[in-house]
Amino acid sequence: MEASAGSHNNISTVTDSALLDECIAHAKEVIAVQLEHISDRKKYDFAPQFRDMTIQLYLVGVMWKCYEQHEPKESALEKAFAALTAMMMKDGVKPKIAEKRTAFLRKTSRLDDDEALAISMGYESQPDDRSLAEVFDHYLDEVRVSGGLWRIFDQGKKIMILGGLLFAMAGIWLVTLFLPESSNSTIFIVGLVMAFLFMLPTFLIILIIYRYKIKRGERLKSSST
Repeated sequence: MEASAGSHNNISTVTDSALLDECIAHAKEVIAVQLEHISDRKKYDFAPQFRDMTIQLYLVGVMWKCYEQHEPKESALEKAFAALTAMMMKDGVKPKIAEKRTAFLRKTSRLDDDEALAISMGYESQPDDRSLAEVFDHYLDEVRVSGGLWRIFDQGKKIMILGGLLFAMAGIWLVTLFLPESSNSTIFIVGLVMAFLFMLPTFLIILIIYRYKIKRGERLKSSST
């Protein structure tokens, strides 16, 4: 009971703002070391969104452990998510975006056991271990989160937008050149149709490439096991 009372007194003497700053500083120290272990971009080539999400969930785990020294376990986890929001805002992210991002991460971590892995590895991390790299090692053969597949989609999206605009402009130019009496609505519709005629087959090609990459990755994964 005396130890419990002493622990309670210790909790009450640490202000929320001081504890927030302490856990954020600790998390930044930990992640600076951990990022060195995944600096090999050829090996750890993941989609930027997936990479960022995994790192942020790992940070939640690190700060969870930090808060747990002063808080009950459940409230410590909630404060760790709040600390992530504060960390993002300190790094220049707008408050509303940071709050939405944290809400998404909180929801994802409850639905997906794989994402809970990143939190648990952050929580259990030790100085100079490779716990973050171990999280990413778990996804090395997962095509869906690979950087290569993401680049195909990113480049395909740019091609669709630019190509659609060019086709729309070409359609508008042809109508105004050969049918100058056409109404504005007709010209607009022709532009939309021309853009659609380019974007639809481009989208289908990207979808075929995606399905091929996924199936090929699954075959390679099954053959290796």
